Amino acid sequence: MLYILKKIIPTPLFQLLQPRYHFLLSLLGAVRYWFPSRNITVVGVTGTKGKSTTVEIINALLEKAGNKTAVSNTIRFKVGDESWSNKFKMTMPGRFFIQKFLRSAVTAGCTHVVLEMTSEGVKQFRHKFIELDALIFTNIAAEHIESHGSYENYVAAKLQLAKSLEKSHKKNKRIISNIDDKHGKEFLNINVENKYTYSLKDALPYNITEHGATLTIQNEVYESPLLGVFNAYNTIAAVVFAKSVGINTKTIQRAIKNIELIPGRVEQIDMGQNFIVIVDYAHTKESLEQLYRTFDQRRKICVLGNTGGGRDVWKRPKMAQIADKYCSRIILTNEDPYDEDPREIIDDMKKAIHKHPPDIIINRREAIRSALQKASRDDVVLVTGKGTDPYIMGPNNTKEPWSDVRVVKEELQNILHARKK
Repeated sequence: MLYILKKIIPTPLFQLLQPRYHFLLSLLGAVRYWFPSRNITVVGVTGTKGKSTTVEIINALLEKAGNKTAVSNTIRFKVGDESWSNKFKMTMPGRFFIQKFLRSAVTAGCTHVVLEMTSEGVKQFRHKFIELDALIFTNIAAEHIESHGSYENYVAAKLQLAKSLEKSHKKNKRIISNIDDKHGKEFLNINVENKYTYSLKDALPYNITEHGATLTIQNEVYESPLLGVFNAYNTIAAVVFAKSVGINTKTIQRAIKNIELIPGRVEQIDMGQNFIVIVDYAHTKESLEQLYRTFDQRRKICVLGNTGGGRDVWKRPKMAQIADKYCSRIILTNEDPYDEDPREIIDDMKKAIHKHPPDIIINRREAIRSALQKASRDDVVLVTGKGTDPYIMGPNNTKEPWSDVRVVKEELQNILHARKK
């Protein structure tokens, strides 16, 4: 519908009407489903990195405390015991969908819903008429700059979510903000009853290895199987939230220790090979570097492209430079080119790589196969950029069904079978 209107309405008029169109759809969705967020505890998570994982950890803590929960994030949707993959290629789907989802959570008797909330969603008013009880801010890195027009606009869109919390009619609202991030204090400049901060220093002494993390928060020790400094941050945020709502320490400790690995987020694929294989969503230079540093002591074979043809072109050389710094072998491949030539995207990255000349394999399956074939004992193969993304997006919004995890497993199986012969 919006695409058709864009074609027939003059551009200046379309740009004037577009925000009103999005706002009206949000209002109609809320009315159609009777403003469901008023009848359930709504916990929002926003930031650039770590949102999906933080949502999953908070959900695990709430469930362990005996609550019936719903979840909406980049990875999946969940209502009670029912869970299904998010195949929309967007974190916050259309207004009618999100309101219908919230109504289904209320109807199913869920006490809490944990929502991943994005700046793109704010741009299209998808956050409107969602009455928040709590908001967790993880961090901000340069992302979606071309979509928002500037970094400042991107930050402002994120801050709109804090304003939404302030305007919410719920009682006893809380905001939890990462003060290690330079924007962390800005999220605290709102009028809500409860304000909490968190920092990596809150977990001292801590020990973070490629096998997991041990964190010490308020003199209590938490053991987590999740890898990397970034997941330490996500875990601390979730613990601070859980404590703020009265979940006891023993319950939090058990939930953290037994949390299932998050699909597509530093997901380890083990089929009996003598090297490590990781599939991860890393799509910013910061998240890519943190992932690589998690495996500092290992030889790294890295498969990467650049998320989203036609946008954030500036990011391509930055990510390539990170790979050049940390990886012993680099394989550049196709990711989500949309209407752009995949080879041009790869060439933009190749120009920034000087220390380790990359292999260029456009076909993503063949690139993954090549990386796995090159791996020796104790190496780590890191396949990044897509995580749980269900499609490779091509010209004219064509979709090739895809799963990095499935392809890695299939190619590993073939390689291991061949080596046994």
